[in-house]
Amino acid sequence: MEKALVVDDTKNIRNLLTTCLELEGYNVITAKDGDEAIDILRNEKLGIIFLDIKMPGISGTEVLRKIRNMEIETPVIIMTAFATVKNAVDCTKMGAVAYLQKPFTADKIRNVLKELQCYTEESHIQDYISSSKYLIEAGNINEALRILKKALSIESTNGEIYYLIGDVYEKLGNLMESDRFHQVAKIFKAKGN
Repeated sequence: MEKALVVDDTKNIRNLLTTCLELEGYNVITAKDGDEAIDILRNEKLGIIFLDIKMPGISGTEVLRKIRNMEIETPVIIMTAFATVKNAVDCTKMGAVAYLQKPFTADKIRNVLKELQCYTEESHIQDYISSSKYLIEAGNINEALRILKKALSIESTNGEIYYLIGDVYEKLGNLMESDRFHQVAKIFKAKGN
């Protein structure tokens, strides 16, 4: 189960987010301030962080800066009741992936999580392609095909994925499927190996 960190000085916000995230399958850890969040980040591997900007002590912006200085690349969703362009620009430069304007609803949290899932999957397409190429070279054809089909379900217009699936089917001896996928790859202008 993926872990989520909720950092907010308001107990009601922590409780609302905890409930919503648990319903989405997350194991939730909470922190009431930036110092507590940094301590948690030193010891826990997290899948997502919800971070309030305005907190007593260390601000959320400073927590985000420290997270990135620690080379933690976990997606961060900024929460704020006082959105400013400067805050948005500063946090985006440091890699915040979304903003959640207070007050928010459970539906808004779910929408942000869906957007994040799409963002994360799309950014991993090249990882899927690289992994599948390695697996094809290593002779693990069925696992390569599984990964390529997952990549295709995320990005159905990537010609390279079609081309590699065609290669996999060729190695499996299914020349009809191989030809079909290579033809589709040409539509999306994929370059062969």
